[in-house]
Amino acid sequence: MAKPVGAACNIDCTYCYYLSKQDLLEYKPGCTPKIEGEALETYIKLYIESHNAPEIIFSWQGGEPTLLGLEYFKTVVELQKKYQPDGVVIKNDLQTNGILLNDEWCAFLAEHDFLVGLSIDGPELLHNAHRTNRAGRGTFRQVMKAVDLIHKHNVTFATLTCVNNLTSKNPVEVYRFLRDVVKSTQIQFIPIVEQKTFRTDAPQSDTESWQAENQIKQGDKRLIPGHKNSVVESFCVSDLGWGNFLIAVFDEWEKSDIGSVFVQYFEANLASWIGERSQLCTLNPVCGKGLAMEPNGDLYTCDHYVYPEHKVGNIYHDNLEEVSYGQQQQDFGYAKIESLTSACQRCEYVFACYGECPKNRFIKNADGEPNQNYLCAGWKKYFDHIDKRMAHIARSYGYPVKFGRYSDDKMASLLGSNPRYMFNTQY
Repeated sequence: MAKPVGAACNIDCTYCYYLSKQDLLEYKPGCTPKIEGEALETYIKLYIESHNAPEIIFSWQGGEPTLLGLEYFKTVVELQKKYQPDGVVIKNDLQTNGILLNDEWCAFLAEHDFLVGLSIDGPELLHNAHRTNRAGRGTFRQVMKAVDLIHKHNVTFATLTCVNNLTSKNPVEVYRFLRDVVKSTQIQFIPIVEQKTFRTDAPQSDTESWQAENQIKQGDKRLIPGHKNSVVESFCVSDLGWGNFLIAVFDEWEKSDIGSVFVQYFEANLASWIGERSQLCTLNPVCGKGLAMEPNGDLYTCDHYVYPEHKVGNIYHDNLEEVSYGQQQQDFGYAKIESLTSACQRCEYVFACYGECPKNRFIKNADGEPNQNYLCAGWKKYFDHIDKRMAHIARSYGYPVKFGRYSDDKMASLLGSNPRYMFNTQY
């Protein structure tokens, strides 16, 4: 995940976890760092050489990468063609707030088949509550202009919506807006979870907020966003708020949108129920496959772990393949499953999330074990809700159901060998 302009951005979202990196990583005052010139060519060359697959995907994020200007990305495409091996397809995805997109930008993105990730949080009031410009004004109307341009030029796009303290309370309104107004057929939801110390303290660090004895037990009011003594930021989604949001959206999606609207979590969940690997790192047993690169070439274990103690190398000084598969990165990746609490290991839905993202493991569970996931109660409520339905969806498409209460093995044991149960929604 390349961050060619680092943490520089043209808006000031309340919940942004990346703007603070300007201080943490000691950017020069008044200077916007960027990968350019010889460094950009070196990066593209090395990244292509590190692959042995028929398709190579470049991911451009920020901050706001469109601040670099259209000519910058024209150069990117030219350099990719220069080093593109025979028979290999090179693609790009670009995450943007959309504010700088115009006709010329969108024509270029469409021509070169960029997948654009557009950040939008829902209808105007919900979007503007946290996604504001530097003057504190909402950015909704500017983003909707980008939506119109994207459709005008037939740009391939997906939406990224942050589920926070407000959007989590309006799930159906948010989903219908994305589906019917934005007309997004690829929808990604991101739960906003940040301890108040996230600007300085890396997850799993030795700092006070992460020490086991200081972690708060599940259900404590100090884990409620907005509580006067809360340990999380007020803009965060609560644990059950996250679960309720997913449940309401799933119910709406299930009615008529299966196969026409792709909600990233639902696709990932289906993969888990049929025994395939999830597309999402947060729901896989092992993470660490998405390194983040800063403008100076420094590599970090993950986009959410861009802290000095998680630097694993530099693309210009180290071999990218050796860093990607090196011991430090492997230890980081396998720590996800190796550090599961005993409660997680016993959970009937461990196959669906494996304790979710390690950055969210900062509470004690009901048994008093530390390093439980903050969102656990919400995830479990949601998994309970979709279990039977996922089994039915899988079978309706001809897939085996390997996990859950309605797995093939469990149903065969319960109902005998009659195959008709496979297509029966009333178990």
